[in-house]
Amino acid sequence: MSAGQHELAGQHELAGQHELAGQHELAGQGGLASQQAIPGTEALANAGMAGLITSMIRDIGDFPTPGIVFKDITPLLADGAALAAVVGALAAGHGRVDKVVGIEARGFILAAPVAVALGAGFVPVRKQGKLPAASYAQTYQLEYGTATLEVHEDAFGPGDQVLIIDDVLATGGTAAATAELIRRGGAQVAAVAVLLELGFLDGRGQLPGLDVRSLLVV
Repeated sequence: MSAGQHELAGQHELAGQHELAGQHELAGQGGLASQQAIPGTEALANAGMAGLITSMIRDIGDFPTPGIVFKDITPLLADGAALAAVVGALAAGHGRVDKVVGIEARGFILAAPVAVALGAGFVPVRKQGKLPAASYAQTYQLEYGTATLEVHEDAFGPGDQVLIIDDVLATGGTAAATAELIRRGGAQVAAVAVLLELGFLDGRGQLPGLDVRSLLVV
């Protein structure tokens, strides 16, 4: 590694340490949503979080199929302080949230601790045939074929405000299908929050009228 690369790595490490320290301090004051509005602070916090995530996600080429570059979040998940910072950021800035939905499968990892942070319930949205009780099913289009997601019919109360959490927003198909399942259950989508958004795929275009938030856009 060159001297410049060492310096850059050190800057990323320091940025992550400063970001995590700030996240922990804010958590003791009621979370990120309670941070006092200081000009420029929000932009700096967003840049710090994006830098932290970028430094802890690795690209795996030709996985799961040739030509695909897989975004591996396991290094981030393995770092307790980084995971806590990401969970805090995903949970911050929302109004009333009664339930947090996690989309199978990696969405479960992030959604459950976000639900705990918000004092809300956790609801899994699963692939077809994985839920034991009576369920709503929603089929959506893939590039080649279709897929189906399901949620229990009794997962939501009337008028529940539901936060959708996932690791990646790509084409938006799974998030759109999940939003429709929530509506069919008599609830409302409060927001969609993701760790990583693949902006070039324009997944937001599949989610008109929804509040979509991402911690990092690539």
